[in-house]
Amino acid sequence: MARIAGVDLPRNKQVRIALTYIYGIGQPRALKILGAASVDPFRKVQDLTEDEVNHIRQVIEEQGDVEGDLRKDIAMHIKRLIDIQSYRGLRHRRGLPVRGQRTHTNARTRKGPRKGTVANKKKATAKT
Repeated sequence: MARIAGVDLPRNKQVRIALTYIYGIGQPRALKILGAASVDPFRKVQDLTEDEVNHIRQVIEEQGDVEGDLRKDIAMHIKRLIDIQSYRGLRHRRGLPVRGQRTHTNARTRKGPRKGTVANKKKATAKT
């Protein structure tokens, strides 16, 4: 099993798909990496030689942040927004959508599950 940037790549997938298991690498970037490493994107991970894996690893290190470093950078950017008390920082702190989406009806992913109304709880206790 090939291990790149601290991630074990699945052996039975094509290299172009397997590279997307690394945080910060999508399909377009995976194809650019494989082009720079001169590796066929349609080969399976299990068919790669050790030299090809090392070359891919080297290209990824040259190109920039992936995995832990990228996560740390993103967390620092969000922390900076919160520290300077910008509008975006307040939305991050409150767990609400940051980019101007409506929240009256949607945004359940960001807001979490619905909270039951208090009036219904009073009615339920009054009946017993």
